[in-house]
Amino acid sequence: MKQRPSSRLLVVNAQGRLLLFRFVHTTGALAGAIFWAPPGGGLDAGESFEQAACRELLEETGLHITDPGPQIARRIVTFTMPDGIVVEADERYFLVRVATLEVSSALWTAEERAVVAEHAWWSQADLARATEQVWPEDMAGMLVDLGVWAASR
Repeated sequence: MKQRPSSRLLVVNAQGRLLLFRFVHTTGALAGAIFWAPPGGGLDAGESFEQAACRELLEETGLHITDPGPQIARRIVTFTMPDGIVVEADERYFLVRVATLEVSSALWTAEERAVVAEHAWWSQADLARATEQVWPEDMAGMLVDLGVWAASR
């Protein structure tokens, strides 16, 4: 199985809302799949997880940072890529706080433009009420563990 090290960013604004992108696949191996996920992606050759986090954040949101801070979570998961290749992803998560952020798609790839339908800022309650798939499934727990969101009662 192909290994895919990747960095993911939990971008939280001043209101405590989390940035997620809605992916809608209409063709290929994932045709019909719809899900929400945070920004991020695979490492380029020779890149560290931290470097990939900074690059992915710039490419997917337009926000330039030089340090994503410490890794706050790790997840190893197997999934199918849009081209049909099954990968084992070693995902490292970083928390990035912003006062506000106007998401820019200026640096998106053609593939991202084809599958990213929208983005939204989600509250803890929004995530709890989600009717579409959200990846990773334990994202709310990550934010609770960090003290960004309150523990459920």
